[in-house]
Amino acid sequence: MDEQRAGRLVAALRARNVMAHVVDAGVYEFGVRVVLDEDLEALWDIDGAAGLDAEVVSEGTLVGFVPHIPGSEDFTDDQMVEAIARTDYSTEGLHPPTDTPPKTNQQPPTPRRSHWLHRS
Repeated sequence: MDEQRAGRLVAALRARNVMAHVVDAGVYEFGVRVVLDEDLEALWDIDGAAGLDAEVVSEGTLVGFVPHIPGSEDFTDDQMVEAIARTDYSTEGLHPPTDTPPKTNQQPPTPRRSHWLHRS
């Protein structure tokens, strides 16, 4: 994702009261960081892959991910903002990191309304 698009997405997400920031992930690589809790954040589209997906990290450690959203390669900015804002970040909506590839007959979940993860 280029820096200008990341900036536009962050501005639109902030307008929807989503705590979002531009992530400078490397040389000409940018993404969107969404703060979920005091030590939990989602890093959207920083891996350079086409389409929209996110890593969920806690204090720098991968704790889950939001799988690739089918068709997101062709999303407009508004569609990307909607997908990020409506993603379910609850533990049921996340997938834990794994060393084994997912089964090919499973469909990735579509984004749902956000349920912010609260830790006890």
